[in-house]
Amino acid sequence: MRRYAALSATAVLVAAVVGPSNAQAVDSVLLPDLRQAPVGCPGGFSGDPARCADWDVCVVADPDAPNGECLGRGEPGRAARLRFTTSADNIGDGPLLIYGSRGSAAEPTMTARQAFQSAVDGSIPGSYAAAQHRAPATLYYEPAPAHTHWHLLGFEHFQLRTPAGDAVVVDRKTGFCLGDRYEVDDELARRPDDRTTPEGRLAGYLRLNRCGHHAPEALEVAEGISVGYGDDYKHTVDFQWLDLTGVPSGTYDVVNVVNSDRTLVEKSYDNNASSVAITLRWPGGAERAPAVITAPPLVRVVRSCPGQERCARRG
Repeated sequence: MRRYAALSATAVLVAAVVGPSNAQAVDSVLLPDLRQAPVGCPGGFSGDPARCADWDVCVVADPDAPNGECLGRGEPGRAARLRFTTSADNIGDGPLLIYGSRGSAAEPTMTARQAFQSAVDGSIPGSYAAAQHRAPATLYYEPAPAHTHWHLLGFEHFQLRTPAGDAVVVDRKTGFCLGDRYEVDDELARRPDDRTTPEGRLAGYLRLNRCGHHAPEALEVAEGISVGYGDDYKHTVDFQWLDLTGVPSGTYDVVNVVNSDRTLVEKSYDNNASSVAITLRWPGGAERAPAVITAPPLVRVVRSCPGQERCARRG
């Protein structure tokens, strides 16, 4: 049986809980808590975020390439990109669990709904039919050569902003395939250490989850993040960048936000953003990029501000 068919392909979980629709229902389920990790840090990093080095500046020949080869100094390029790793942790009480489904392969997208673990008996819905949530999201099959799997759209967004908070550049990334890619360092009571429990079996599935890899015909997909784990996209992955080409020299914030529209129900939204303040300087003291870029702009991280949408000091 293919792994993308349903969560029950690898573990039979008890279908019991549906999505919360009021305060009483929310009290009956264990909610996830998504925390945006420091910008440019590897997944699971617990040290000084100012020392993180999972980012670079990459000059490419093709401005439209999702992941163009970085050119060497002196080679003519047409775009400069700030690439950085982005990671989201689940430090809540229950897993983030998304079920996607569509009626037929003729439909280009799946409707994605959030499911929840019961706070009463620990059970987890085992199929899309048992998962309900007031605000459906969307799953889209990404056909790019490096992906070819189903992405949850809008899970994370990143921008380059002025110190006043105005967006200068926005991301071009479409979505994310969610799974347990790394373990977070926090002490969390509900981390699924026992693989025989429903949440433990779910974690075993999510650890290997590839979101319907090479399966554009799939009618159902399950993905998510267990308590105590996170999902990261390294700075070398397609569209994991912001285009600096049209940005003048100056000071900016790189802002990364998970679940920015709050489509997904969480225990708290207070930790959904992280940012770094950077200075950008084009070579030769130029205000803007030349028509042909033979050297990358100098980018320096001034400070890192985990948990905050603003980091650069105004004035």
